[in-house]
Amino acid sequence: MTDWKDLTAPDAARIEAMARDALAALPPEFAAHAQGITIHVAEFAPEDVLDELQIDDPFELTGIYDGIPLTEKSVSDQPGQPDIIWLYRRPLLDEWASRGNVTLGELVAHVVTHEMAHHFGWSDDDIASIDRWWE
Repeated sequence: MTDWKDLTAPDAARIEAMARDALAALPPEFAAHAQGITIHVAEFAPEDVLDELQIDDPFELTGIYDGIPLTEKSVSDQPGQPDIIWLYRRPLLDEWASRGNVTLGELVAHVVTHEMAHHFGWSDDDIASIDRWWE
């Protein structure tokens, strides 16, 4: 029997490690484009991000891509901030617990892959056409 009193939820560093594992597992043709991606883990999305996306419940956002998609980059662009995949720990843990049918590593990998698709220029509708994860 599991002794639950000694267990703790994975911290931000552990979730970041899962995300890095997901990036490392990308097929070679995508992996090269993932090398410049930075991963950040926060407890929740900031209020300004939630407001911009018109999300009232901070538990509804597990991750977001913050950058310029490859399809919109130009060689004449001045280097700015790195492209970032933000992961939100508490919403990830909440979704993982409520699903009960995937590991946390699988959920993190799914969110990272979804956000990488945005890096490649895919819209949410494009992603939804091939990925029905929420069903």
